[in-house]
Amino acid sequence: MPDTDLPVASGLAGIQRRTVAVLAAAQGLGGVAFGASLSLGVLLAADVAGDESVAGLATASLTFGTALAAIPLAVLARRRGRRLSLTTGMLVALAGVLLVLVATGVRSFPLLLVAFALVGAGQAVNLQSRFAATDLATDATRGRSLSLVVWATTIGIVLGPNLVGPGEAIGAVFAMPPLTGPYLFTIVGQVLAVVVYMVWLRPDPLLLAARIAVRDAASRPGTAHPDRPAVARYAIFAVAAAHAVMVSVMAMTPVHLVHHGASLSVVGLTISLHVAGMFALSPVFGILSDRIGRGWTILVGQALLVAALVLAAVGADSMPAVTTALVLLGLGWSATTVSGSALLTEASAEEIRTRRQGLSDFTMSLVGAAGAVVAGFVLAGIGYGGLALTALVFVAAVCVGAPIALKARVR
Repeated sequence: MPDTDLPVASGLAGIQRRTVAVLAAAQGLGGVAFGASLSLGVLLAADVAGDESVAGLATASLTFGTALAAIPLAVLARRRGRRLSLTTGMLVALAGVLLVLVATGVRSFPLLLVAFALVGAGQAVNLQSRFAATDLATDATRGRSLSLVVWATTIGIVLGPNLVGPGEAIGAVFAMPPLTGPYLFTIVGQVLAVVVYMVWLRPDPLLLAARIAVRDAASRPGTAHPDRPAVARYAIFAVAAAHAVMVSVMAMTPVHLVHHGASLSVVGLTISLHVAGMFALSPVFGILSDRIGRGWTILVGQALLVAALVLAAVGADSMPAVTTALVLLGLGWSATTVSGSALLTEASAEEIRTRRQGLSDFTMSLVGAAGAVVAGFVLAGIGYGGLALTALVFVAAVCVGAPIALKARVR
């Protein structure tokens, strides 16, 4: 559309609502795909490798693939728009799922790890979707829009693991190798997500936002969105630090609980409640960040993380205490991620915004993978309580840097 036909505020609000709805729908479908892959990856890797000690490499490959895809997809979004970027990432993930089936069939563990790395592109798409929800949002609604797309992940995370049983039954009908049947649901979910992006993500929110920025700069010189690199760096750090804390403690919790006699059902319930804490209340934190500000909501997240880590340390021998700590850990991650992502968007000038968003996703994924690896050594050395207290260092660093966000002229 020519610049004279660009929508006014009322029309833009309608486009934004439709964009968030489309992104949430695709996020739910992609979440189903990712949830099934995540729940089966470790088991499948152990089966193909014939060695349980290397099974964790499946999750590591998935996370590493997410990190590798983050920046290229952000660059593609900047050049060609969100629609092409999100679609490309989902197609790469789809190719990865198909390669998972091939690798399992030929019993090749190295090929399986490559396949999981490609599947990680789907998680990179899920991460980028939350930023896509902010392209056309206003300062007053940015946190809410972002959080609604994050919340949609809950659907997939809950449904994905529950599709394992039906998937295995369907896979048996087609004589598929054990543990691969549920990936049929993954394929369907990813294909539908591609269709949603290609057909309904119109107009492209990022391309439209860029054209509006050019129009506004031409009509009102000197009113371009200011760039605040220090605030942006703090936002990236806050999100990455919260992710490192969450992943390191969460990854070691099943090991800790099993060593204290917990059944697998108790472990599963604990992790499920933790995941619910991560996503289910994200709209609450989105609205809170819109109303009281991004910096203050980040501090709310840090307070929740402190409560989680202290409870995990003092109640390490109590399963109810550990479960409660994991729920608080998820809530703290949610508050920090939602508000930190909104802060990063607002602190970045339009022309470099997507690049910084990609860097944030890359950093977040890489730090999470490193945190999971290092946490194992910390757990072995000083125990679960020691791990929780060590993680407080990251929380303290985020709190020390908080004045950067609180003093900035952003929400």
